Amino acid sequence: MQRYLILFCLMILSLAGFAQKAMPEERPPYVLVVHGGAGAMEWEHMSDEARRGYEAGLLEALSAGEEVLKKGGTSIDAVVAAIARLEDNPLFNAGRGAVFNEAGQIAHDASIMEGKQGKAGAVGMVGIIKHPILAAKAVMDDGRHVFLVGRGAELFASSKGVDTVSPDYFYTKERYDAWEKTRKTRLEREFPLQPKGTVGAVALDMNGNLAAGTSTGGMHYKRVGRLGDSPVIGAGTWADNNSCAVSATGHGEYFIRNAVASDISARMKYLGQSLQEAANEVVMVRLAALDAGGGIIAVDRKGNIAMPFNTPGMFRGYVRAGEKPYVAVSKEK
Repeated sequence: MQRYLILFCLMILSLAGFAQKAMPEERPPYVLVVHGGAGAMEWEHMSDEARRGYEAGLLEALSAGEEVLKKGGTSIDAVVAAIARLEDNPLFNAGRGAVFNEAGQIAHDASIMEGKQGKAGAVGMVGIIKHPILAAKAVMDDGRHVFLVGRGAELFASSKGVDTVSPDYFYTKERYDAWEKTRKTRLEREFPLQPKGTVGAVALDMNGNLAAGTSTGGMHYKRVGRLGDSPVIGAGTWADNNSCAVSATGHGEYFIRNAVASDISARMKYLGQSLQEAANEVVMVRLAALDAGGGIIAVDRKGNIAMPFNTPGMFRGYVRAGEKPYVAVSKEK
């Protein structure tokens, strides 16, 4: 009898151990992921100085967003803080440092979404908003509309106290020289993705709420009036507390046609795929089959992170509560 009792106890302990291993890891208090664009640059030829510059920019964005999260702030505010820092950095194609369109103008697009109630806001073709992500948030907070463009978006944002500046504020010589070269040569009517591109952030806060945001200057030498995926909810930005938060970067026309950001969320909810499975299926299989270059960053409700890209490189980084931030440029790192 004693022998059977010992065997029974051992079996119970074994099952308890199995259950403990099978349980998912505890959700981290907060997670923040950022990106600064994906593209076809000869990454191996990037100088160490240039690489350090981009990595420093990503780290600054992570620091700004994490400062919000570790104080108990919302995922929305963390996303805004991180993206605003990237919009200030002329190395990236958002805010100051954005590319020029065919007419030699700078036109910004941005969007934001929160995962608890599904509220969202977006602006397109704005040229005087210092931080387009703040204009997108103002649209979301107001709640009457989701998407405003052009002069109407600028007037609305200004009425809500969002800072405006002269269009000259966004000028950088590198971007202007690229536009001038294209205007003169007409050799690049269909432009390869530039690595110094769209910026975005996704976050999970201490209350378990997800948020995502994306901001861009758009495609180099784009037609006047063109909108890409970045301001399109469901294509470039998506957040749902029941699945994940996503920010995309790449060839916007393909990302719109394939509803990339919301598709990743839907695969998780309706097919039962993990975040990594869903993200890989969309970016590395579906988009790759269309020769559509780009990538995404995402975080799910459990704090898992995905950052797949099908281009030679993508500026990206993340930080979890209690961990050192991680940043990378190419696939090799």
